[in-house]
Amino acid sequence: MADQRVAVVTGASRGIGRAIATALAAAGHAVVIGYAGNDVAAKDVVDEITAAGGRAVAARADVADESDVATMFDTAVEAYGDVDVVVNSAGRLMLSPIAELDLDALDELHRTNIRGSFVVAREAARRLRSGGAIVMLSTSVLGLQFPGYGAYAASKGAVEAMTLILARELRGRDITVNAVAPGPTATELFLAGKDEETIELLAKQPPLERLGTPADIADVVAFLTGPGGRWVNGQVLRANGGII
Repeated sequence: MADQRVAVVTGASRGIGRAIATALAAAGHAVVIGYAGNDVAAKDVVDEITAAGGRAVAARADVADESDVATMFDTAVEAYGDVDVVVNSAGRLMLSPIAELDLDALDELHRTNIRGSFVVAREAARRLRSGGAIVMLSTSVLGLQFPGYGAYAASKGAVEAMTLILARELRGRDITVNAVAPGPTATELFLAGKDEETIELLAKQPPLERLGTPADIADVVAFLTGPGGRWVNGQVLRANGGII
């Protein structure tokens, strides 16, 4: 299948990243499941895709490590011949009032969310063939500005800042670069530690009166990386049900 598009998805072993990987596979992509450490979860995603008739391989990589990321892209090329789509869904969340911020935890957060985004974007910019697409993951918290999210929002602000710049730097390559900024989404990571009252309050904030699902975000990414999204470039799409 020499003409099959090939996607590398980081953070693909769970949550939104997993939904993105399976959606791209369903859209006809061969998918590389990038993951940080959970071998069992990554294999489960590969098995789900292959059971549905798709093509997938797993590649363990720390997104902030340039050697790991290069090897992940090498895996894609060795397995499928090239790379067309890169989605950087890997991320770390830390909640803390700024006055109480643990600076070591801040460094870990920024290593994954900022350095990792740049490492993945740099490799994508070097490797993608014409007609490709890069999608970064941001957050609607940048607009909502919830207390406690200062460090996380700042890290995702960096992702949004690089999006249009990278799109312009790739002028003439026929490669789009966009970011998707989910609102509150019902993932295991998001729901952890929240009581029913808090979840219900968050679910009522969008005019659509529900939390997002990983599939909601995956559908937006599938659009941006598919033929219908070719004229969308350098944008941040806030997929949040109208919460802001």
